[in-house]
Amino acid sequence: MTAAPPSSRSRVKRLPERAAYDRATVDAILDEGFLCHVAFATDGQPFVIPTVYGRLGDSLYLHGSSASRMLRTLAGGVEASVCVTHVDGLVLARSAFHHSVNFRSVVLFGTATEVIDPSEKQRALQAIVEHIVPQRWQDVRGPSAQELRRTCVLQLALDEASAKLRSGPPLDDEEDYGLGCWAGVIPMRIEYADPVDDPRLASGVECPDYVTGYRRPGSSHS
Repeated sequence: MTAAPPSSRSRVKRLPERAAYDRATVDAILDEGFLCHVAFATDGQPFVIPTVYGRLGDSLYLHGSSASRMLRTLAGGVEASVCVTHVDGLVLARSAFHHSVNFRSVVLFGTATEVIDPSEKQRALQAIVEHIVPQRWQDVRGPSAQELRRTCVLQLALDEASAKLRSGPPLDDEEDYGLGCWAGVIPMRIEYADPVDDPRLASGVECPDYVTGYRRPGSSHS
C-alpha cells in the first residue's frame, strides 16, 4: 500500500525532513517492534499505557482483559495515539546542545474498533502471537471459548500513521568542529540470550529452532 497524504495531526512539523509517510517504512518499523505505548484521555485524565501489539495488513491489533480500563475506554470511541520507537544509537556531539539519539519511530492516530466475531478475534490473537514469535501459534493450545470471552481485542487502522527517523553522526555548529573533545555515535542494538527452560517443562520436550534462533522479523539490528 502506498502512502496517503498525511493528515494535519499525523504530519511531522518539527524537522519534517526526517519524516516518512510511505507504508513500507511504517510497516518495517512496526514489524520490527512488538511493544507500543498507547495514549488516551478519559474523565479529564491523560494516560499512557505500554502494551504489546500485532500488525496484520492495514490494521494494528491490541488485546487484553475485558476488564481493562484502557481497552474499555478505547472501545467506547475515545481517540488514541500509539507510538512505537527503536533506539539505534546515542549521538555525542561537541556541544551539549547538539547531543541526540538515532532512532526510528511511528506515531499512529485513530479510533479503535472492538473485534466481536469469535473467528475474527481468534485471527487477531493469532496475528499478535505470530507478530511477536513467528511459528509459535502452531505449537500451542489455542484460546478456549471462555478465554475468548474474557479477552478484548481492538483493531486500529493505519490510516493516520507517520514515521520519523534520525541516523548518522552528530550535527555540530561549524565553529565547534575543531574542539578537542570526542564526538560520534555509540551504536545500540537488542541481543537475545539463550532460552531458559521452564522448570516444569514436560520430559523430552526440546526447544524449537524458532526459539533458539529468535530474532525480530526484518531487523538488521539484532
